[in-house]
Amino acid sequence: MTIAWVIGSNGLLGSAIERTLRKAGIRIFSLPYRFCWSDEALLAQQLRQAAATFADSAGNSNDWELYWAAGTGTMNSLVESLQQETRALTALLDMIESESRLMAKPGAIGFASSAGGVYAGVASSPITEATLEAPISAYGREKLRQEELFRSFSARQKQLTVLLARITTLYGPGQSYGKRQGLLAHIARCILRKEIVRIYVPYDTIRDYISADCAAERIVRSLRDIPRSQPKNVFIKIIASESPITIAEILAIFRRVTRQKFRTASVVNELTSLYHRRHIYRSVVSFSDKEKPAEDIATGISRIMAAEHCEFIKARNKPILRA
Repeated sequence: MTIAWVIGSNGLLGSAIERTLRKAGIRIFSLPYRFCWSDEALLAQQLRQAAATFADSAGNSNDWELYWAAGTGTMNSLVESLQQETRALTALLDMIESESRLMAKPGAIGFASSAGGVYAGVASSPITEATLEAPISAYGREKLRQEELFRSFSARQKQLTVLLARITTLYGPGQSYGKRQGLLAHIARCILRKEIVRIYVPYDTIRDYISADCAAERIVRSLRDIPRSQPKNVFIKIIASESPITIAEILAIFRRVTRQKFRTASVVNELTSLYHRRHIYRSVVSFSDKEKPAEDIATGISRIMAAEHCEFIKARNKPILRA
């Protein structure tokens, strides 16, 4: 029996990973509280307690899995907030390593990294797992530092398998309002509010959108299908739909799906140069022939519009509390 712990299970990707694991019959480790990412001292205490509780829960399991889908960092995050995320990850790995009950069992870790961040400066396409990294932002550089933490950790633990999942652009219903990211959700919300859709990259910019559920399934399946007899124990896999699409094409799909006219505006700011223009991704690493094709982007946009419409109606009908 395997037990799995998803850190960041309340987020877009983390919740999708949990759903995938539950469908596969994997026992899920969960906590009765949420991590306080804004308080570094409290977070370290919570992680220490959680690692010990996870070790207790893994006592009757043959092996364990850990998925890191957490963090609040984005392409426009400040260096200090990104470094705080790295310190939290360092602390967690130290605590996991100190738990002899876990280290005595085979373990596997899936880390959600960023293809757009680590390959942002690459000039050629397609980008594959063999492409050399070229980050141009603090976010991309910090993702590589975080990946290196797992390399060092795995070098000390021969029973450990690590998957560095470099994900393209995630989308799905329920994208966070708190992060300045998620173009599809942003467009949907602007349409519902009759606002101008402001686009911060050129309309011919190419993106590779993959749904959170599809990305989660590929991450879980890849990690679980890696042959444990491999001489190395750290693997990189690009998680992409491999169906590139321009921003202009995305806007056209929204017009077709919603049957609405809406205004757009191209806005250039200091963040525009941090986003790659015309990257195409191809994964040449596969551990299974059971990989399902990615969701069609038009279907995904329809799901996002439906979910955002429900949230819009709820917010509009929410009673106003008066003092």
